[in-house]
Amino acid sequence: MVSFIRQKKHGEPPMRTTSNIIDLLRKHEGVSRYVYEDHLGNATIGVGRCVQTNIGLGLSDDEIDYLLNNDIGRCVNELRHAFPWFMGLNIARKDALISMCFNLGMTRLRGFKLALDAMARKDFEEAAEEFMDSLWSKQVGIRAFELTEMIRAGDYI
Repeated sequence: MVSFIRQKKHGEPPMRTTSNIIDLLRKHEGVSRYVYEDHLGNATIGVGRCVQTNIGLGLSDDEIDYLLNNDIGRCVNELRHAFPWFMGLNIARKDALISMCFNLGMTRLRGFKLALDAMARKDFEEAAEEFMDSLWSKQVGIRAFELTEMIRAGDYI
């Protein structure tokens, strides 16, 4: 039997959760990767986690960080597989592309062919100009400016 350790309030000993209760809750609550309405019409996700504003638990800071770290990892993996030159970038330029991948998704990011070609050639000035010359830059405003400056300068602004 697999057990998971769950911390209680500060100062209390950890409580063990068995796979039996996990299996039972998954069976009774169901499992959903996407938000759905429960039988009361409340926004719910995962295994019965109500995320409805004002009545639901929402997500804890740790859960938000967990999801964010998973998404960043996914973006890094997608970028390094799609662009052999990605891992050779400095950290600021990598982070700029990770942010863009996170925002746009890989499919739409790949649409910036001229900018990405310039990145591959290490022509960061041209890459920044190409990224800025887009509908995306108009839609996200200051985010586009910050990210393209990181690409251009190779540093955080």
